[in-house]
Amino acid sequence: MPTYNELVGARLRSIRRQLGLSLQDVQRLTKGEFKAAVLGAYERGERSLSVPRLRRLAQVYGVPITHMLPPESGIAPGDEETIVIDLQRVDELSGTDAAVIERFLRGIQLQRQDYNGRVLTVRRDDLKILAMLLEQPTDRITERLREVTIEPPPSP
Repeated sequence: MPTYNELVGARLRSIRRQLGLSLQDVQRLTKGEFKAAVLGAYERGERSLSVPRLRRLAQVYGVPITHMLPPESGIAPGDEETIVIDLQRVDELSGTDAAVIERFLRGIQLQRQDYNGRVLTVRRDDLKILAMLLEQPTDRITERLREVTIEPPPSP
């Protein structure tokens, strides 16, 4: 069974890769604040990451800090179901509901003034509203959005 540091490291690596960044890219992007070798050690679970450093890395990646942590018991941190959407993949959605989903996600992005353009966290309440708009069950919408998530949760 992996240690907690290894689970956190796997999340860090997954998010970094989804953003298309190498360890060296992060070092350059942060002007050496995060050295590639140290970030690699965090990702392998060999070093513990302090909360301030985790917060700063979340800012660099443009994702909520809660998504840098592994889910507990299959539920995202904070006991609130959330999905992290890869906004660069939203245009891959097809079907009659794709345009509505895309407009809805862009609306959330505008409302939150979240202009990083890479990822967006969709919360449980957001899912309920989208389900009402599309006249579909919330679990169907959740599964539909998992097609464009950063990291789908493991199957039960």
